[in-house]
Amino acid sequence: MDYTFRKANPEDQDAIWSILQEGILRRKKDGSNQWQDGYPNADVVKDDIEKEIGYVLESGNEIAGYSAVIINDEPAYADIQGKWLSDSDFVVVHRIAIAENHTGKGLSKQILLSIEDFAKDNGIFSIKVDTNHDNVAMLKIFEKLGYVYCGEVFFRGSARKAFEKVIV
Repeated sequence: MDYTFRKANPEDQDAIWSILQEGILRRKKDGSNQWQDGYPNADVVKDDIEKEIGYVLESGNEIAGYSAVIINDEPAYADIQGKWLSDSDFVVVHRIAIAENHTGKGLSKQILLSIEDFAKDNGIFSIKVDTNHDNVAMLKIFEKLGYVYCGEVFFRGSARKAFEKVIV
């Protein structure tokens, strides 16, 4: 199947929010505390699109996945308890979610690989991410793709595992 990774537009907002709601329910079903506190929400999606940091993975005319992709802007990452691999420009990835009818196809990995291409296209060779300690699926994906555990960062009062991948 061919997938297209592109910037989200306002018409995508409802589909993206639906995908994130499915992800919220999936996290809960998996016993994870991630995304169980009212975040993300529809306002976050609207804000991502307005700031032009929301991206979708499209299969034909259907949105199969979503992620926020941010260059050099995550204040929480400045206060890592640990050490990043690099101090250069970086791409931050937040809110990876896959539509329920597209799970199990490796699309989170596809999104991360698309973000690697995005980073290289922008002359950036570092990707920084974080996830809850109990998001086993995402932790496995980071490991498979060569992300290195760098320490902990804190969001909304809770610790998250932080990873970096230096790409060449």
